[in-house]
Amino acid sequence: VGFWDPLGYTKDGNVDTFKRRRETEIKHGRVSMYATMGYIVPEYFKWPGYLSPSMGLKFSDVPNGLAAISKVPGNGWAQIVAFAGYYELVAYKYTGEPGAYGAGFPGVKSEEDRKKKLSAELANGRLAMMAIIGMFFQDGLTGSAWGDWALYTDSPLRAFEGELGVQAPLGFWDPAGFTA
Repeated sequence: VGFWDPLGYTKDGNVDTFKRRRETEIKHGRVSMYATMGYIVPEYFKWPGYLSPSMGLKFSDVPNGLAAISKVPGNGWAQIVAFAGYYELVAYKYTGEPGAYGAGFPGVKSEEDRKKKLSAELANGRLAMMAIIGMFFQDGLTGSAWGDWALYTDSPLRAFEGELGVQAPLGFWDPAGFTA
């Protein structure tokens, strides 16, 4: 897509504000990439043993997705918040160069390569942001990120499922809106 600003946030021309917003976009993209993987991996693999030995909570006892929120002990949430705070306030300091975090760009030899890799990271981060929101939405409606839509019985799309003329694979089809 390249540079895209449909709401005109950058029309004031402030370079520092643009860099701060770009930095925020990169950070959100990175978090979303981790979150997306964190949603996918437990469907296929869970660590053996105990998540909290003192509470008798095994990794296998923790469901995947949004249902896991209720299973994490209070001390676990404290650790998550402390880690995020440390990461945000101590480990990574903004240097004025979006995405660098003071470490530069390891393994990147030229400015052209840096721009190419940063563009790829932005695109992948945007995709991951959409992916994790989609998984949250589907999990909230069906109870699973890989939700079986048959479980979502309150769907407005099911309003005419039993009516005459409903045919697979389209279901109820009325492109001209005659039944409105």
